[in-house]
Amino acid sequence: MTPTAVLTGHSIVAGAPLEGTAGTVVGRDPATGEELAPAYSLLDPDQVTVATAAALEAFDSFSTLAPEPHAQFLERVADNVEAVGDAVVDRAMRETGLPEARLRGELARTTGQLRLFAAVVRQGGHHGVRIDPAQPDRTPLPRVDIRQRKIPVGPVAVFGASNFPLAFSTAGGDTASALAAGCPVVVKAHSAHLGTGELVGRAVADAVEESGLHPGVFSLVHGPGTAVGRALVTDPVIQAVGFTGSRSGGLALVAAAASRPVPIPVYAEMSSVNPVVVLPGAVKDDVDGLAQAYLTSVTGSSGQLCTAPGVVLVPRGDDGDAFVDAVGRAAAATTGQTMLTAGIAAAWHQGVDELAGQDGVERVGAGTPGAGENAPAPQVFIADVATFLANPVLEQEIFGAASLVVRYADDDELLAAVGRLEGQLTATLHLTAADTASARRLLPVLERKVGRILVNGWPTGVEVGHAMVHGGPFPATSDGRSTSVGTLAIERFLRPVAYQNLPEELLPAPLRTDNPWHLDRLVDGRVELGGGAA
Repeated sequence: MTPTAVLTGHSIVAGAPLEGTAGTVVGRDPATGEELAPAYSLLDPDQVTVATAAALEAFDSFSTLAPEPHAQFLERVADNVEAVGDAVVDRAMRETGLPEARLRGELARTTGQLRLFAAVVRQGGHHGVRIDPAQPDRTPLPRVDIRQRKIPVGPVAVFGASNFPLAFSTAGGDTASALAAGCPVVVKAHSAHLGTGELVGRAVADAVEESGLHPGVFSLVHGPGTAVGRALVTDPVIQAVGFTGSRSGGLALVAAAASRPVPIPVYAEMSSVNPVVVLPGAVKDDVDGLAQAYLTSVTGSSGQLCTAPGVVLVPRGDDGDAFVDAVGRAAAATTGQTMLTAGIAAAWHQGVDELAGQDGVERVGAGTPGAGENAPAPQVFIADVATFLANPVLEQEIFGAASLVVRYADDDELLAAVGRLEGQLTATLHLTAADTASARRLLPVLERKVGRILVNGWPTGVEVGHAMVHGGPFPATSDGRSTSVGTLAIERFLRPVAYQNLPEELLPAPLRTDNPWHLDRLVDGRVELGGGAA
């Protein structure tokens, strides 16, 4: 049976297909413009409440699930997604224009992070248990028993990303971390990969059923973006939002959430140019290799990565000139790759045309357009620091294979340029031991600007692990205190509650004296090891 034959073209609400009443939309192959069956029915805002009401019904039982069945559920989701992996990759290739190798890797990342969160659930550290035992004999006043844990915030809305049809979409990082926290999830499917979303959504819904959970734990809804998106964010059932996309889209959701009678947090990843600072020592050897690595990072996935280097700062002088010449040669050897949608390609052209038209900006090099539709030629431009500092257009993100080289004369100019930048996801330093003093001056500035600092690498490629931060100050994200990648992402969907002087029989399991879930806990300021979940 082909993947298309198993697609219904409807939303999946609490485990069942739901036909929308707000019209239909058809996906397209971005390389050819071909329509991709089936047409998808769109929910109207009132129909969205069916999904949110089911999520609310599911919350009490799902939020109190014991560690082992909770972890097994996440692993079952991963198993189910892998079971339909071939169909998912085939459909995603047709819907996004992304190559098979990239999508296979993204599929592995999707299932890997689900299993990573299953391990987090078993270990139980996210419960954050703290116990201050009673001290009835303390003077001048006795201390009562106070116990704290973190609980799930409630049902969560997740918005699928255009550029990651798997790892940041239906069963991606936001969904995985919210489910791991114990929050039911309602996903707003992205219109750029409708069939991919349905295949993965069915895998999640099947895992819910197979695990014996309330079907409202997961829903996938299709709908007109603005209307259904606002309906989700303003629904009183929804208690937090995960979003990856444009600045305008993210800010619209933030505004909608803030306008509610009871505002809620929106964790939106939005915009970043990910500056790369090339210090003088790094351009004294193998400038061709450095330039090629730069272009590889700029053009990977047609530049449609949130950590693509949009600005590279390079020293003036002969060594810097040699690097710029090498960049021009490397750019000329590139070929455009199909972008995700015609709309994204059109926005790229608009951004490139605007950048090219700015005073003091010149083109360093350009590649060749790719075959088919929506595969523009990669572009690299150049400007000096004075031009960069005087014109905010030069620091705007262009989503796609385009980048700007900025030439600086000394550390002071470099610090001025870096200090001017908005909040970013990443910053990268290319350096040698001779550049240590300059790097030491830069680091405090970069720490205030970004979520991840790299040395002698490239920002594209985000490891999923315990120490990763994929976030940053505004406008990289709407809340720079969080991350959307790595196990710390679970913290976005939890909040602390203290329990004072509760009798043992009323305490939730993580706080009971006998520690039935075998959690590591902070008791009277000292760590007590619990040995892992039962």
